[in-house]
Amino acid sequence: MTKTNRRNHPNHAPGLQKEQTGISGFDEITGGGLPAGRPTLVCGSAGAGKTLFAMEFLVRGATTFDEPGVFISFEETDEELATNVASLGFDIKQLVADKKLLLEYVFIERSEIEETGDYDLEGLFLRLEHAINQIGARRIVLDTLEALFSGLPNEAIIRAELRRLFRWLKEKNLTAVITCERGEGTLTRYGLEEYVADCVILLDNRVENQISTRRLRIIKYRGTSHGTNEYPFFIDEHGFAVLPITSLGLTHKAPTQRVSTGSARLDTMLGGKGFYRGSSILVSGTAGTGKSTIAAHFVNAACRRGERALFFAFEESQDQIIRNMRSVGIDLEKYVKQGLLQFHNSRPSNFGLEVHLALIHKAIVKYEPQVVVIDPITNFLAVGDASATKSMLTRLIDFLKLKDITAMFTSLTGSASEVEDSVVGVSSLMDAWILVKNVESNGERNRGLYVLKARGIAHSNQVREFRLTEKGMELIDAYVGSDGVVMGSARAAQTAREAASRIERDDMQRRKHRDLQRKQEIYEAQALALKNQYESERDAILRELEEAQHREVVAANERVQMARLRHADIEVEVEENGARKSRKGNVR
Repeated sequence: MTKTNRRNHPNHAPGLQKEQTGISGFDEITGGGLPAGRPTLVCGSAGAGKTLFAMEFLVRGATTFDEPGVFISFEETDEELATNVASLGFDIKQLVADKKLLLEYVFIERSEIEETGDYDLEGLFLRLEHAINQIGARRIVLDTLEALFSGLPNEAIIRAELRRLFRWLKEKNLTAVITCERGEGTLTRYGLEEYVADCVILLDNRVENQISTRRLRIIKYRGTSHGTNEYPFFIDEHGFAVLPITSLGLTHKAPTQRVSTGSARLDTMLGGKGFYRGSSILVSGTAGTGKSTIAAHFVNAACRRGERALFFAFEESQDQIIRNMRSVGIDLEKYVKQGLLQFHNSRPSNFGLEVHLALIHKAIVKYEPQVVVIDPITNFLAVGDASATKSMLTRLIDFLKLKDITAMFTSLTGSASEVEDSVVGVSSLMDAWILVKNVESNGERNRGLYVLKARGIAHSNQVREFRLTEKGMELIDAYVGSDGVVMGSARAAQTAREAASRIERDDMQRRKHRDLQRKQEIYEAQALALKNQYESERDAILRELEEAQHREVVAANERVQMARLRHADIEVEVEENGARKSRKGNVR
């Protein structure tokens, strides 16, 4: 059962109580903050951010958790501290006036310290207790520890007094942060502090390839589990921020909703509906193939849907991108004014990989976009090798998936590199991969586009000719001729030749149809003439036959009549209806 302790932090089980620091990301990697009522050692080299970490611990406690704090400084005066942290937006003077914070400067003159067997910190304890009681402090900072023991070369005394100091802080039930400098080959100057502290945090500001990067690592944390990796952190106008993105893994969901690519034809190539929401898309190709334009179409479609989009550009300024996209019919400026689109433009060499990752993480958390574009990821190779860049991008991809953000990454490939190469080695992490390339033929270069992969989507395996026009990107069905796929003027010439050939074939077919029609007409005319001739000749022959038969009948009748006149008694054959009959010729 969850309960809330006095530290304003929910604890799910009995055990070590923790004090929330209020520092972005830090409470996450520690599982709740610093050990409550115990001392924490923050060590690091000069400029690592120890004092700022400690000051923010007190300020967040006073403003967020209503826990007053005391800052004991052995190096900087109250005025210097207030001035130094004002750039972070902390109004120290107001917190002091409200009795939420107390600054105490303890000046220690090394020449006045004499090593004796009776040396102790009783004077400091009295001063600390007075400061604590003044405001009822629950948090305390000692900055820095070396100044307190600068005049004591005796290690036995230092060890004894350190233990005594840490024990005194525990007895007062104060959550303490104690800063100290790194030693030569050790975490601390004396090499003793880390052994008596319950929690040890190392801040590191290293320079690699002339790029400065800050990192934080928890060396030890008694009584609890914690993140053990190095975590990037940065300090800006909002304070100290730690990003625990290395702890992400394959725990993201897989939405089934689809989002448009910004091109109806490209959507058709992806099953007619575009990408899955929350997926990661890679667009790779050589320079000038239109990768940024594809990304702009993607962002434009998201803003039209009313979704927020973040565009991280590492080659062009915001105004330059907006101007260039107008040439292809995309107006991104109106979405910037509407608050639907934000640009973050910077040179990769400005920061290290981890800081870039931290800044991207922070911008996403603050703006909460549905769509993110990183253009291009290969520029990160300028500040890190391929392995480090892939590691950084892997964590970024995991973070975006966990946030259910649809992300598009562009990758610049070299003309001599393999076609199916993302250069930074993240293609296997991508859900969809689109390749755009230049195709050279007949003295010109044309663009081709095809989908290399799209997980979970039945996608086209055909190459499309990719054109950039005043109305946006156009995808045209690939023309496959006898010599393979042809594009541009070669396609136009081949199309013209085919059109001429088609016209010639149509003309030939029309001529043949006309010839066939004429033959049909001649045949029908000749058939009619033959029929008429046949009928005419038939009628004539029938008339002749009829006349001949009539003559024979008349002749037969005449013979009978003649016989009668002669009183003949012989039979006379006459023909009636084609049959001969005998008649007697005698007369009565």
